[in-house]
Amino acid sequence: MDRHLPHSHSLRKGRHSLPGHWYLVTFATQERRPIFLNHLTARLACRSFYAESVRHQASTLSFVVMPDHVHWLLRLDGQLSDAVRIYKARISTGLGQKIWQPGFHDRALRHEEDLKPAARYLVANPIRAGLVEHTGDYPYWDAIWL
Repeated sequence: MDRHLPHSHSLRKGRHSLPGHWYLVTFATQERRPIFLNHLTARLACRSFYAESVRHQASTLSFVVMPDHVHWLLRLDGQLSDAVRIYKARISTGLGQKIWQPGFHDRALRHEEDLKPAARYLVANPIRAGLVEHTGDYPYWDAIWL
């Protein structure tokens, strides 16, 4: 899930985004620039998950903002491509510049019991990346269960 997929499409071929289903989505900054090392920029990315325009498209179950990419576990209410586009646009607009690579990588979660393990995997990304030793030491994540 943490791999950079340079040729990923907005929605994988043959995949349909289905309202009411759960998705794990990953998208990266242009040229993998670590713009979220900046505290204010990372906070903007975190707050944007709770913006009304984003909440109208998806319910956020968990997220982590890494230095050069974002992981988002969501329950879809609209179209997946719209949810990602609106989220990305909020941050780009807030920063006054385009910061994202086109597209995103998505994985549909088939069963509700997959959600908590996916959230745990997601918020442990900063540990696996060597940014912190403990999940609680990394400030740019949230999960409804943890």
